[in-house]
Amino acid sequence: MKINLIKFNTDIGKTKPENMSDANNYCPFCDVENLTNIIETDGDIIFLKNKYIVIEGSDQFVLIEGNNCHADMPDYSREHMHKVIAMGIKHWQKLLNSGKYEEVLFFKNFGPMSGGTIRHAHMQIVGFPKLNSELLFQVEELQGIFIAEENGVELNISNFPRVGFGELNVIFQRGGSLETLADFLQIGVHYLTHYFRKKLSSYNIFFYHRDEKIFAKMMPRFATSPYFVGYNIHFQPRNIYQIAQEVQKIYFGADKKISFK
Repeated sequence: MKINLIKFNTDIGKTKPENMSDANNYCPFCDVENLTNIIETDGDIIFLKNKYIVIEGSDQFVLIEGNNCHADMPDYSREHMHKVIAMGIKHWQKLLNSGKYEEVLFFKNFGPMSGGTIRHAHMQIVGFPKLNSELLFQVEELQGIFIAEENGVELNISNFPRVGFGELNVIFQRGGSLETLADFLQIGVHYLTHYFRKKLSSYNIFFYHRDEKIFAKMMPRFATSPYFVGYNIHFQPRNIYQIAQEVQKIYFGADKKISFK
């Protein structure tokens, strides 16, 4: 059976702080004075080594997106969003090119259904000395119905989704604009949390690389379909064309409703 099977240290996992379910709990990312192993800062954006190495054999890192515990990507200025993505891509690529790892994962958990434990907006980078890259994703999952293209960067909605519903993808061509990549991610997250589904509180962003391209998938999260969990059945929603048209109208049309500054 071809799978990536990695050991998870449950003893360390039990000691991790958690405030996703209760915002009154301690937030380690707000306690900046006590952060350790900081690698780089840019204003209030901080990249550091993860204190809780729950994935055995890996190197884990955290990108704290800012100092506001209650803000997220739709709230950022375009300039701040550009800095967050630039720092994340830089360190992801640096680790990929270091020769230490077979694969480096770059992703974001946000909200109680995302698989994360900390509410404060952040991203994670995890380096694996041994991991089968071919099993991580299929390129078809990152392609789909066209929404927009600017500066060598495409935004689309999956017509062969990884799980099922409303999966927005960004495809970054070599030589493309990282700022446009950041803009499209900000637009996608804003759409998912404000228009896609009432009271959607959780999503993930997953980054991938292949053939000199960078892919990013924005995945809305809710209770995962038992058809997928139990039988690996993917659903193709009938409204993907309507979603594509709605995103175009709200963010790219002549009468667009939303503009980030």
